[in-house]
Formats: sequence, C-alpha cells, structure tokens
Amino acid sequence: MSRKLPPPETPDLDDAALFRSAIGEVREIAPRPAPPARPRPAPKAAMAERDERAAAVEFRLALDEQLLGAGDALVYRRDEVPPRTLKRLARGEFAAVDELDLHGIDSRSAENWLREFLRHAVQEGFGCVRIIHGKGRYSAEGVPVLKNLVDRMLRQRADVLAFHSAPAAQGGTGAVLVLLASRRRR
Repeated sequence: MSRKLPPPETPDLDDAALFRSAIGEVREIAPRPAPPARPRPAPKAAMAERDERAAAVEFRLALDEQLLGAGDALVYRRDEVPPRTLKRLARGEFAAVDELDLHGIDSRSAENWLREFLRHAVQEGFGCVRIIHGKGRYSAEGVPVLKNLVDRMLRQRADVLAFHSAPAAQGGTGAVLVLLASRRRR
C-alpha cells in the first residue's frame, strides 16, 4: 500500500493579500469632479395658460349674445373704478402709452395679437393703451367682427379695469382706450 504524502505547507494568504504582495505599492487616483447637473426646466405658468384656454372657450360661447353695431360705443367699467374715471377715459384725458392696430387682420390672428399686446402692456406697467379695431362698416353681414372680438376679450380679462370708445379725434367708435391694472395691484 502506498501512502500519500500531504502537500507542502504554503503560507495562509488570502487572495487579496496575495494580489497586493504581487503588484507592490500603489497610489490612489484623485476622484474626478462630478459632471454638472442638468439645468432645471423653466417654470411654466400652468394656471395662467389654463385660464386663458378657459376664457377662449367662454369667449366663443359668448359670440351668440347681442352683437355691437358699427356705430356702437364700447363701454365697460369694473365696480371698483369710479364712474368719473370712465368719463375721463371717454373724453380722452388718459394718455395712451402704446397702441395696437388690428385693421385688416383675421379674427384668430387678432385674438392672438390682442392677448400678447395686453400681456406685454401689463408686464411693462402701462396704465392706458389704445386698440384700433375699425368700425366694421364693410364686415360680412354688417357685423363688425373685430370690434365685437375686442369687446368680449377685454370684458373677460382680470387686468382690464375699464374701457371706452375713443374720442372722435382718436378714432371714435373704431378705437378703444383701455385702462389697465398695475402688476402690483393684482
């Protein structure tokens, strides 16, 4: 019978210690800086956009109401605006800081331009602006489309305090002077 001999004795080293002894001394590499964070998306005025969409729907539904004629004056005043202020506006005593002319524009474009114009006017802090819509004498079926569009849109806006058709020297019933709320007031 042959007898097996035990294997020769080896030092009791684990694999990691064996690896370190084989490669020798090491130096640690400095960590790289973290990549820059992705920029956050710009904030979005979701509620304002929702309100604008709702107002557009209400505006289209309100078109079935009584429409203004070519010679009718546009007149509107919020309760907090004194009647005397509306009379001053009707006489043209407020200087229009900016003006928008909607002549010859289709109603959809006019609606977009008017929204943007009013947004800009309020943002810039303009107190009074003039919107020229024309008298609409040559509109289809004798109904002044832009005049009625301007009337309905201005009545629905929270930043419009009052409006009145301009005096004859400033466009008469073909233009409207609009008194706007300041940004700090809203």
